[in-house]
Amino acid sequence: MSEVVEFLSNVKTFYIATVDGDKPRVRPFGIAIEHEGKIYFVTNNQKAVYRQLKANPNFEVSATDKDGRWIRLAGKAVFEDNIEVKKKAFEISQNLANIYKTPDNPIFEVFYISEGEAVLYSFNNEPKKLKV
Repeated sequence: MSEVVEFLSNVKTFYIATVDGDKPRVRPFGIAIEHEGKIYFVTNNQKAVYRQLKANPNFEVSATDKDGRWIRLAGKAVFEDNIEVKKKAFEISQNLANIYKTPDNPIFEVFYISEGEAVLYSFNNEPKKLKV
């Protein structure tokens, strides 16, 4: 799990794919948080990504690092009103304070990945399954 969060934290942007009806949707994210054995992400409950994950919690993350390695992380989104994770997110990203003002802003949401599977790929090595 730590290896997954470290990989995502070391890339500037990673992408989360959701489903909107029968259409795929992909958008950039920038924060992955490890807390009490779970990987969390943040969003806003006014966004389409929130509505899509509530309707269909299956999602996938993809990112590539500067060395050309890439990760695929798949699982289900579980939303949770966790103030500790929200506070950690504010510590990681100063931009969140500009957007949401406080961690307890009612539109600020966190979700963790359940039933997660991650694989790290490279052109030079066999794929490596990572613990989630």
